[in-house]
Amino acid sequence: MAQIICQDLSLGYDGRAILQDLNFSIHAGDYFCIVGENGSGKSTLMKTLLHLQPPVSGSILTGDGLKPNDIGYLPQQTPIQRDFPASVREIVLSGCQNRCGFRPFYSKAEKKLAAGAMEKMQISHLSGSCYRELSGGQQQRVLLARALCAARKVLLLDEPVSGLDPKVTAEMYRLIEELNQKDGMTIIMISHDIAAAVRYASHILHIGRSVFFGTKQEYLQSSIGKSFAGA
Repeated sequence: MAQIICQDLSLGYDGRAILQDLNFSIHAGDYFCIVGENGSGKSTLMKTLLHLQPPVSGSILTGDGLKPNDIGYLPQQTPIQRDFPASVREIVLSGCQNRCGFRPFYSKAEKKLAAGAMEKMQISHLSGSCYRELSGGQQQRVLLARALCAARKVLLLDEPVSGLDPKVTAEMYRLIEELNQKDGMTIIMISHDIAAAVRYASHILHIGRSVFFGTKQEYLQSSIGKSFAGA
């Protein structure tokens, strides 16, 4: 059963659509990449999927028991966020806030979850370090660990390798693939990197002047896939 179903979805701001009539579904365990030209509406789509802004029209349905607190989100970083003066542990733990309810403190289980997420992202040794003093790659691992604390079933990633060097980019992609393949996490990722989408994705949604949704194999055989992936 699909976890997320979008029917005749139109996106935009102030009632004005920038992208219309999207129809696609995302199933448990998918590695779903959203690609397309700059300004095509990729980040707007992700914010709409997260209910951070309403659709202009159409609907977003959930199934397979998916709840809002089953979803983790890694947004693009801003310069202000990169300079945030908190410890790695504090930032990762903040991903557990949706589990706390009205409690003003973190439980032992939540602290254990944060410790496990840091271990998975190989940043346990940085637990007491100040986030602002880390490298770009280390900061992305911290934010991914934070998102994992919030995610139970689905992880949304908005350009998770933006600004990283090739070596760190490859390592981030490896970690994300491991979360999908070994942990069964559904991945929904925005990427400007068509090559990475073709390598890792199970399904691709291409938006812009033309729209395509299908499996990676179907994308590579389509005219839009041949045009972009070939380039």
